[in-house]
Amino acid sequence: MDDNVTMPAVPHPHALGDASREILIHALYEAAELEHNLMCTYLYAAFSLKSGVEEGLSAVEAELVSRWRREIIAVAVDEMSHLAAVWNITSALGGTPRFGRANFPLDTGYLPASVIVKLAPFNAAVLQHFIHLERPADSTEPDGAGFEPERKFVRGTASRLTPMGIDYETVGEFYLALAEGLRSLVARIGEPAAFCGDRTLQLSDNEINVPGAVPVVCLKTALAAFDSIVTQGEGAREHLAGSHFERFRVIRTQFEQLNSANPAFSPAHPAATNPVLRKPPRPQGRVWIEHAPSFATVDLANAAYALMLRLLAYAYSVQAPHPDKALAVELAIGLMRAVSPLGERAARLPAGPSNPDCNAGMSFTALRDSAPFPAGAAARRFFIERLDELAVAARDMRPADDARIARSTREFSALSARAKQDFDLSAPSLPGVAGAAAAPVAPAVDKPARAPELSSVKDGVETVEGRALTLMFEGRLCIHSRFCVTGAPTVFLANVKGPWLHPDTLDVERLAAVAQECPSGAIRYRRKDGRPDETAPPVNLAAVREAGPYALHGDLRLDGASIGYRATLCRCGASKNKPYCDSSHHEIGFTASGEPATGKADMLPVRDGELRVDPQVDGPLKVRGNLEIISGTGRVVARTTTAYLCRCGGSATKPFCDGTHAKIGFRS
Repeated sequence: MDDNVTMPAVPHPHALGDASREILIHALYEAAELEHNLMCTYLYAAFSLKSGVEEGLSAVEAELVSRWRREIIAVAVDEMSHLAAVWNITSALGGTPRFGRANFPLDTGYLPASVIVKLAPFNAAVLQHFIHLERPADSTEPDGAGFEPERKFVRGTASRLTPMGIDYETVGEFYLALAEGLRSLVARIGEPAAFCGDRTLQLSDNEINVPGAVPVVCLKTALAAFDSIVTQGEGAREHLAGSHFERFRVIRTQFEQLNSANPAFSPAHPAATNPVLRKPPRPQGRVWIEHAPSFATVDLANAAYALMLRLLAYAYSVQAPHPDKALAVELAIGLMRAVSPLGERAARLPAGPSNPDCNAGMSFTALRDSAPFPAGAAARRFFIERLDELAVAARDMRPADDARIARSTREFSALSARAKQDFDLSAPSLPGVAGAAAAPVAPAVDKPARAPELSSVKDGVETVEGRALTLMFEGRLCIHSRFCVTGAPTVFLANVKGPWLHPDTLDVERLAAVAQECPSGAIRYRRKDGRPDETAPPVNLAAVREAGPYALHGDLRLDGASIGYRATLCRCGASKNKPYCDSSHHEIGFTASGEPATGKADMLPVRDGELRVDPQVDGPLKVRGNLEIISGTGRVVARTTTAYLCRCGGSATKPFCDGTHAKIGFRS
């Protein structure tokens, strides 16, 4: 096949031009570890960044630091995409992808002397280090202060038979050598022999939505994957707009501007450099986490991260199409979401008495072996048990005391319920797995026929009696946020004639979690199994939706009457179901930011309790009670006990009323 892609063939002092398959797979293992390590270091720096004026930033600083967090996390996601590409190439060559890595900090010689990798909080030196790692081949960008190699060394010339690491100055140079090695292997043995791995073991866009998850079937697709990694990320041969190098340089320029305006500018918490969970035998360059809440947070984060790796490894052991493959990836991605708030929390907690001047931080402790479990019932049982253990541990950390723990707890509970619901323990073996003889994939097992459910409609509320709970739907409140039809598609059958609510098709814990995600309160439930029904949240919230309504979460009283714990209230002024939103904001083209500036945000002594909403005649929503007003992304906008929220759509101080309703003749 034509391999006419942009990846050039260039000589290298330790090129892999005549490398065997074994040596190439070994080099791909190093590439996977490198991408994996960079992903962790970027996430660690992002976790350490401060959030909003409540953590000591000005409004301008808070906006830019929030943007930096998003950019750095986006780069980390790119590294995940690069990992998927490297894993697919490894699998295409007949190898098992590498999911493990060495723990931080890496020992001297594990990578070339010019490539230093360690966990450190965001600061000017760390940012410069990121720029240096992502630099083009002809760049003179220096490394950040404190990232000098322990000593200069040469890893040595690659051997002919024993797999050994090669030297390279930039990561891009390493990928050029890998590309040359692949070309050489194909030239010697041909494409069919070179790419002999089972294609159905690779990840594709059927399982994960990242650009790197493109099946590798030939030299052209392999070189295209390498080219994408280099041009997007580490070591492009020329400066490219939008590359990681460029994005980090933009952050550096903004950092310097803010620092010039405010020499005391400090965008990050003093998280540890290379935190560890137990007293290290070599304490130099490491921070031992002794503070009990910090230890518990990092312990849970690390366990979730390790399970994420096991799930991804498992996905690569299952032949597509099979539900286990996609489910394992979905659970892994869910664990990534659960880990982020834990990483942020760790960076804000003390490390302990041995290191009083710095905070803790997630250590990303690697498993001793991340090799995939044999696919089948035993692996499924392991994942179900482990997710349940993580969910219990999260609940035991008193989530009501911390919003970040609460977010993680909700995610762990939902993931545990999803695993129990969708992993089939009745099938003892899986016919399509790595190492198994070729066999057709078993057909999907039909779900048991739905039992007839009792349904009724009264006062606009449709009620369906299931075995474990009563499910209720109030159509006039629905804003079509679609959490129901995407989170529980077997329960909520959209656009069908006849019965569309089937609560018995999903595990009751999972269904309850999905119901509570409904922001409008259109979906409610009553449990029949003795477990508690939905309760008021530990923190009353009013989220400002981008160009949309207010989403309230609390023990809500509307004009004195209880309306449950969730509601979406109109702020565009056009709803025909005031005070509730009816999606009229779409029809009128309403525009309003979901990210208003942060104002007075002093911590409230009490954060829950009744939240009373009294719509004023032809005026704003008067809200009384302990309330945190947050942006659409969760940033604090204000903390208050009384607020007048605009609902005419015209205020210049949204979300707060400025009297415009009187000027424009708003009627309600």
